[in-house]
Amino acid sequence: MTLAQMIAAAQEELRAAITARQSAQDALMALRNDPNLTEQAVTDATAARDAADGTVTARQERLDSLLAEQAREEEVAALAERTAPAAPRPTGGARVTSEPEVYRKKGENSYFRDLFRAQHMNNRESVERLARNDRAMADNTEYRALTTVDGAGGDFVPPLWMVQDFINLARAGRVVADQVRQQSLPAGTDTISLPRLATGTATAEQSTQNTAVQNTDATTSSVSANVATIAGQQVISQQLLDQSPVNMDDVLLADLAADYAIKLDTFVISNNATNKVGLLSVSGNSVTYTDASPTVGELWAKIADAIQQIHTNRLMPPDKIFMHPRRWAWFTAALDTAGRPLIGANNAQNAIGSSGAPTSQGWVANIQGLDVYIDPNIPINLGTGTNEDRIIVLRSTDTILYEGSPRSETFRETKADQLSVLLRFYNYAALHASRLPKSVSVISGTGLVTPTF
Repeated sequence: MTLAQMIAAAQEELRAAITARQSAQDALMALRNDPNLTEQAVTDATAARDAADGTVTARQERLDSLLAEQAREEEVAALAERTAPAAPRPTGGARVTSEPEVYRKKGENSYFRDLFRAQHMNNRESVERLARNDRAMADNTEYRALTTVDGAGGDFVPPLWMVQDFINLARAGRVVADQVRQQSLPAGTDTISLPRLATGTATAEQSTQNTAVQNTDATTSSVSANVATIAGQQVISQQLLDQSPVNMDDVLLADLAADYAIKLDTFVISNNATNKVGLLSVSGNSVTYTDASPTVGELWAKIADAIQQIHTNRLMPPDKIFMHPRRWAWFTAALDTAGRPLIGANNAQNAIGSSGAPTSQGWVANIQGLDVYIDPNIPINLGTGTNEDRIIVLRSTDTILYEGSPRSETFRETKADQLSVLLRFYNYAALHASRLPKSVSVISGTGLVTPTF
């Protein structure tokens, strides 16, 4: 057996010993969790582990010894090469203009071994061989300019895909939908109807004693909300599921759920179909703000009008205001005559409203005693110029959103013939926004066109 073969065998024996030591350690750890543990069993397992440690140490020493012997042999060979007599010069007219590359003959010298020794051990013989090889290559090699362009060297510079840090699609939330009254959707129906009093009874002062008192019969009606289905699907290949380092079904189902939130919020805000009426389409209180040069002060008065109409017609107070983020930004940009902001985050003395931390959707402030929420799903393409956004003032408990439990499902069987998987997400919802229409005030008009800053 050659020295190289002995080194390879020693390396294999060391790997086996390390594996055996790990197995002994695992067995000892597992034994310690055994409810029937005995002291003798622990002693035996510990002895087996210690014996495996000794085997690893012995085989490591054996390998180190062989590697040291190989290094000594190589040093001797290098010394012999340096002290060998020079070859006689040729007597004929021919002369050597180049020599074969130093590492051309397989097995004589190792380029990577010399490179390691030159860099880390400062071995003179390795340095000399590397230099001699460089000179020979310079004489015999045709050089080409290489770059990172594919086909000219770039194939060896692959892109690095940080798959675990993938970027989700930015999506809005469901601000308005989460701020109205929530109830679970009842099972076994496609319409939710609520009875109501259309006209009420009446009382009056009795004209004289022993005469008839006021007698007015109440009338009733009902209001209905149809159950809507909001659903989406995605078909992906089985290969994508199997080969991707991330769970693509989880990624895509989460995106379907995020889009469902947008569609449900839009359903609550602006849907307009029979028995599926959103807040912007309720026949409630209407406030029109028409102005070619709108100001915050003027809009402030319109908000007060929207509030008082709910007080007057619903006879109960509103509690929330909803607007698009761009409209709220216009509010925060407004200054008084002294150049001070009208919306202050620090309770400024001149502020018309107090705001919280910056946010792109959700609660932002309190003005006129009502909480203000911004929602990117409020449309900004309304009005004759298709450039208006609108403001909703609402008594939120008067609007009821019935929502079922979302369902996310994966089907392999239906697409088995093409080795595909169908992902599906859906839910049912019904909205009662018109049960008390006078609890909704909508501000619209040219004063709410795209704001300038």
